[in-house]
Amino acid sequence: MGSRHYLQEQDRGEAVGVMKQKNMAVDPAAGKIKSRRALGDIGNLVTLRPLDGKPLPAVTRPVTRSFCAQLVANAQKEAAENKKKPLTMNADNNKMVQPKKKATAKPKPPPVPQNVEVIEISPDTVEVAKPESSNLRNKKPNSSLTSILTARSKAACGLNYKPKPKNIVDIDADDVDNELAAVEYAEDIYKFYKLVENESNVHDYMHSQPEINDKMRAILIDWLILVHKKFELTNETLYLTINIVDRFLAAETVARRELQCVGMSAMLIASKYEEIWAPEVNDFVQICDQAYEHRHVLVMEKRILGRLEWNLTVPTPYVFLTRFIKAAGVIHDITMEHMVYFYAELGMMNYETIRFCPSMVAAGAVYAARATLNKTRVWHETLEMHTGFKDVQVIECAKMMVMFHLLAKGDEKRKVIYKKYSSGTLGAVAMYNPAKCLLTAGI
Repeated sequence: MGSRHYLQEQDRGEAVGVMKQKNMAVDPAAGKIKSRRALGDIGNLVTLRPLDGKPLPAVTRPVTRSFCAQLVANAQKEAAENKKKPLTMNADNNKMVQPKKKATAKPKPPPVPQNVEVIEISPDTVEVAKPESSNLRNKKPNSSLTSILTARSKAACGLNYKPKPKNIVDIDADDVDNELAAVEYAEDIYKFYKLVENESNVHDYMHSQPEINDKMRAILIDWLILVHKKFELTNETLYLTINIVDRFLAAETVARRELQCVGMSAMLIASKYEEIWAPEVNDFVQICDQAYEHRHVLVMEKRILGRLEWNLTVPTPYVFLTRFIKAAGVIHDITMEHMVYFYAELGMMNYETIRFCPSMVAAGAVYAARATLNKTRVWHETLEMHTGFKDVQVIECAKMMVMFHLLAKGDEKRKVIYKKYSSGTLGAVAMYNPAKCLLTAGI
């Protein structure tokens, strides 16, 4: 306490005078000075108002905010428990009395129809009211927003579903539990492929190439199939490579000396797109016996991608082959599968099939393979539904592929495909006799 500063009497008087002046207010109208009421102790001075006309109980302890709140809560609780109905004034003795209830007549029960069992409900039984939503089971569920938008999108794209005939086989029944098969989306995916395949289809371009002809192209494709086999690449890579080559040749003029480089760069692009471990540029340089340098392949790769505008997601014949083989019902017939791929690669190598769309090439390969293996009913309803073609539409492409098979054995310059499918690992399907009966059909 020694450090506390004491004010002198004079200083205390001056301080009190200053406080009084601060508490004085000037009335501008009268020009007089009014004194303000000094603030009291605002901590304990809490005014309690009586509730429902009843005085509050005496408090023997200082009233704080928390204690005041407790008193008010207790009073409100007591008033709620003792709350009664509103009273009315009796005119005779001027007393407050409770209003009398009006006697209400009980409604008569409706007449019970005859031959109807009457069930009595005891007073102890509690009847539970059924919710109004109990009848919703009988009502048809409302369509969700997703289903509505999906239906509109399919209608805009022309994907209208039709009931399947009874003789159509469900080719996706065995893959219901296979998540990789995407059974829920398979039909929509292939219908979309059918819609967009013409956008990437290649027109007849050989007349615009002054230094290249169809035989040079066939030799290039035959060599690319050999490279594809050496590198052990996937089938998707091979078909995408041929698609890139044709699309680039249809869009830009290429010199004869650059044709092989175009093929290598196209396979390099397709490998990067499809393969997990794509071959390196040096691998392609070595396999072409160093006819081109490292920089030549990279420059051509950039040139092709720029010309195609980096559009590599296109439906190739291989996309449809996997589906059509499944529709043919020979998914476990290895010989049939090898025969289909043999005809498909023959068709891709020969320039004459350039006028057919990818789905037609795949359908023609299936038709030619079934005819070569003497399958009963070469073209049935399931194939017609999934391919979208009738037998009269496919037979022209199938005849062309059978003719390629007939000429493949004697072709000395383009024998890679024939040798490839003459091995026992691929069923030696190239050694089968071509379906000559198909060539004479319709003559």
